[in-house]
Amino acid sequence: MLRILEPGLQTTVQDMGRNGNYHLGVPPSGAADKYSFLVGNLLLGNPVDYAGLEITLLGPKIEFQKKTVIAITGAPLQPFLNNEPIPMWENIKVQEGDVLSFAKLSKNGVKTYLCVSGGVRVPEILGSKSTYVPSHFGGYQGRKLEAGDEVPIGDPLPGVFRLVGKRIPPDFIPHFKNANDLRVVMGLSSYRVNDQGVKSFLNTEWKVSHESNRVAYRYKGATLSLKDFEPPFGAGNSSFNVVDIVYPIGVIMVPNDEEIIVLLNDATTGGGFVTIGTVISPDLDIIAQSRPLSIARFLAVTVDQAIQARREREKKILQLTELMR
Repeated sequence: MLRILEPGLQTTVQDMGRNGNYHLGVPPSGAADKYSFLVGNLLLGNPVDYAGLEITLLGPKIEFQKKTVIAITGAPLQPFLNNEPIPMWENIKVQEGDVLSFAKLSKNGVKTYLCVSGGVRVPEILGSKSTYVPSHFGGYQGRKLEAGDEVPIGDPLPGVFRLVGKRIPPDFIPHFKNANDLRVVMGLSSYRVNDQGVKSFLNTEWKVSHESNRVAYRYKGATLSLKDFEPPFGAGNSSFNVVDIVYPIGVIMVPNDEEIIVLLNDATTGGGFVTIGTVISPDLDIIAQSRPLSIARFLAVTVDQAIQARREREKKILQLTELMR
């Protein structure tokens, strides 16, 4: 059991996501930075889809009520065990009664992950333990954690105590930066954006808005101009509207000429805004770790290049899996 003494800013139970229900209007949820989360489970020898805790900016204070092994990954948020600093990206043994806490805000990144041997044990809903806060289901009672909560965890897996002290090689630890390039496949309703608008989109440094979260990231930068186009029947009166379409995760909406919005794990599944393209899946982790006022540039890639980037990511995870055995 994990007893929550202080909840932090927003700490939720997440796993690799709730897949297969998007057509029913249920987003995948799951860890916002899937790579960092997955690495924590690999380090412990857990199945990669075992649930853990996702910590946002300000860490919780947690009392362990059983002996186990943990791994902390993601954004650098200095952890302490019984007020003594401990490393991230390494297996750490904890005893019954030990208290985990974190330093104040880190300078880089947003999401930090606490993985536990045996995983967090909450009920599955639609095949996942992930919390979807907007609809109040999944995770621990469908909400972020609060002081006094007691979160069940599994028994330590056989042999895990022999893995204490094992670390992730430096080459596999991501760097969390305040300026990033994000690869985009252009498309969907980008035909509504004129040539100057496309140039502005690709040649501008965009700044992350404070109004960004697990649902969507807002960016401000250039003014995106549209073609002279009369909205079709059913699309409303604004030139930024289309007849409703399905939104893939990572889609870039153009709701007005002042901002763009990238939809993430907890996003709505469809709507009626013009879209200019979609951020490729390996770069969604980068968005989720981008702090307010950080900078992004969007780089157009082909579908083949996007598939190759996914293969390279999968190859890297496979290499790490082999190293952790």
